[in-house]
Parts: sequence; structure tokens; C-alpha cells
Amino acid sequence: MAVFRSHSEEETYAFAKSFAKSLRAFDVVLLEGEMGAGKTVFAKGLIAGMGISDEVTSPTYAYVNEYGGRIFHFDCYRVESEAQALGLGLSDYFERGGVCIVEWGENIKGLLPANCKRVKITGRGSEREIEY
Repeated sequence: MAVFRSHSEEETYAFAKSFAKSLRAFDVVLLEGEMGAGKTVFAKGLIAGMGISDEVTSPTYAYVNEYGGRIFHFDCYRVESEAQALGLGLSDYFERGGVCIVEWGENIKGLLPANCKRVKITGRGSEREIEY
């Protein structure tokens, strides 16, 4: 794994925007990190890097937000089981040919495709270490 060191939200966003250029149809990006680590900031950068200018918000209560009909941003923090995720139809998005960005993917790990790209964000304050 490679590591990027970010010193601000702006740097995290810019790195994610650049990272987005490596993404292709059917890719699943798992964003790992503690609450407040910067996963949603990273997701915003990814989505902007894929050419979407919509306002990006965390899908905490919606479970998944869709952007441009081809980017699906999941927040599985409130998903209590894989059965619940199946009932919500979350696994169906992996077959739609878009890019899936998944926060709290450990809550649905048995449903995730084998070839996920992992991005782990750690740090405190404005300093972040992004492993990818």
C-alpha cells in the first residue's frame, strides 16, 4: 500500500479528486476510518474527480446517494446486518456498472465484491495519513 500525508481537508479533497482518475466502471472503493476521519471529504473529492458537480452529502440516513446515475455513495454506519443491507437492495448497486464508494463497509463485508479498493484514513486534527 502507498501512503499520502494530508495536512488539511483541502489536501485530502484534492488527493481524492486525483485518485478518482484511476477508477473504472464496477469499481468499489472502501473508505475506512474512525468517525470524523475524513471519509466524506474523501468521497466528495472522488465524486468531483469523476466530473460530478452536484452537492455531495453524507448518506447516513438515506444509506446511499446516487450522483450522475453512475456513482453510488454508501454510508453503512446504521446498517445492522447483511440481511438488512440485502433488504435495502444495497448489493444491487455493485452490478449497475458504476463506481461504488462505501463508508463503514465492515458492516456489509460479506456482500462486498472481492476486488474492492481500500482507502484507510487515520489521524487527528488536520493531519491525515491516507493508505491506498
